[in-house]
Amino acid sequence: MNIIQCNICKKPFQSFGRRICADCLEKIDKDFIVVRDFIYEHKKADMDTVSEETGVSKQIIKHLLKEGRLTMDEPGSAGLLMCEVCRKPINSGRMCETCKGKVASTMNKNIVSHKQAEPQKREASQDTRSLGAAKISNR
Repeated sequence: MNIIQCNICKKPFQSFGRRICADCLEKIDKDFIVVRDFIYEHKKADMDTVSEETGVSKQIIKHLLKEGRLTMDEPGSAGLLMCEVCRKPINSGRMCETCKGKVASTMNKNIVSHKQAEPQKREASQDTRSLGAAKISNR
């Protein structure tokens, strides 16, 4: 059992991989709808205005931006979101498109090299089993 502190409300809860408790997740989902609807009607509103008019905290709005559920018109408005790798201003998520591409490329190379190594392991394993079978049958 993994008990951690919720990143939002700071209460302890049993985590199954998330860093936010179920109560806060439910509230975030409701806040998202309120913020999304407000932004739809007030496209030029900045974060301070959105927070004041909707009653949703800036922390939650920033969380929604990092999740990619909301997007800002101006990347890095007031230094709000920066790529976690290269620190370039971004308008949503955690990484800029360049860094996402580099991570994806690295992951693809690792997958390909793993797939290429897998048949060699299987062949070596089969050779060992064949030798073992031959020893057993020669007894």
